[in-house]
Amino acid sequence: MARFERKPVTDIGIDETLKHVDEVKIKKAIDRVLKAEASARLKTFVQTCVRCGMCSGSCHHYISHDNDPTYAPAAKVKQTVWDMLDKDGNVSKEDIKKYARIAFTECNLCRRCVQFCPFGIDIAYLISLVRRICCLIGTVPQYIQDQALSHMQTTNMLWFRQDEWLDTVQWLEDELRAEIKNARIPLGKKDADVLYLAHGLEAKYMTGLLTNMAKIMNVAEIDWTMPDTDGWDYTNKAFYAQDYETMSMVVRRHYENAFNLGVKRIVMGECGHAFRTGIYEGVRFLGWKESPIPYIHGVQFFYELFMEGRIKIAKKIEEPVTVQDPCNIVRYRGMGDMIRYIIRQTCENFIDINPGYEYNYCCSAGGGMVDAGPPWKMARIEGGKVKADQIRDTGAKIVIAPCHTCHKGIEDLNDYYKLGVHVKFLTDVIAETMEIPEELRA
Repeated sequence: MARFERKPVTDIGIDETLKHVDEVKIKKAIDRVLKAEASARLKTFVQTCVRCGMCSGSCHHYISHDNDPTYAPAAKVKQTVWDMLDKDGNVSKEDIKKYARIAFTECNLCRRCVQFCPFGIDIAYLISLVRRICCLIGTVPQYIQDQALSHMQTTNMLWFRQDEWLDTVQWLEDELRAEIKNARIPLGKKDADVLYLAHGLEAKYMTGLLTNMAKIMNVAEIDWTMPDTDGWDYTNKAFYAQDYETMSMVVRRHYENAFNLGVKRIVMGECGHAFRTGIYEGVRFLGWKESPIPYIHGVQFFYELFMEGRIKIAKKIEEPVTVQDPCNIVRYRGMGDMIRYIIRQTCENFIDINPGYEYNYCCSAGGGMVDAGPPWKMARIEGGKVKADQIRDTGAKIVIAPCHTCHKGIEDLNDYYKLGVHVKFLTDVIAETMEIPEELRA
């Protein structure tokens, strides 16, 4: 294998922590994860891989770095999990620093490589074990640590206090009434059909998205509410660190809010990782067989509104449009056709991306890479070159990305590679194109 060579990057979450840990703590964390927490999948995957290289060409990091073999998915496992197993957990601090860099900034856990492995080896699962080990040691990028701690303390990603949440929603409701007559954003309403959870950014920096969602709810005449307590933010950044304990606590709070309000189901917005934690990862670690109440992604919800005729389109977007398939809702949950149905209902000129669906390339920001913060920005920008080329080849002027991480990742690729596109959420597109009945106009 080629030598592992990277540009030096300073991240206090990793570098400063390593000054205060020793090899005994490192060995203890590795043994706990690989010998006690890991499932039979670890042994099966490690013993099954024949190093055939079929996964290499599937990885956007590998392709974007001129086929550097150290970026190949199997090589990432060899340099981390296999290395720990070969050394029986007796690894150095420098080894941990290398493992952390690979696990958090060179693998998006997108699982595209799984589509090409002849044995179906889940490399993302193996890399997530490396993240779990780093979490127990404390060697996690500082920006991810900060957001996970915010979830631990406030159950949202931005240290947003409950009174700030209530004030923000009331202000947005007042703003919405300038367009929708007697518009309501209900808080703490009992026995509603839908409990809507928002993204943390929508309460602080991207309030227009929350306003657009409320606009859709009012026009579609949905019986809905939002939490009037903590637990309104559906994001779960502890997942990126594989902090199982905090991740499970956040998911439990979402379901507790739903139970306390007596709603029929939970609907969340456009996000991939949060949906995954809400219906699978968090539920599993809580010891539940399945979600105790239906937990619906925004794409599913919008598709339902169109199929039931609750949303009608006044005028379609005419500019050429393409799509980004978020890993956690397309490769994991097969929502590719739903996304495309909604786009075709709202856009005149849809140009599908190639390859698409489960073979679409990751945005290079997912799996926590964008959350790793400024020190690692160029790692994802460089790793996303193939994504930028893929978007440019469509000739589209708008990229619809129904995921906050994809949205941010493609915006950064757009700026760096000069793609000349505008990135939108489905929420934006629907609110922009839907018909507002005369009796609802302010």
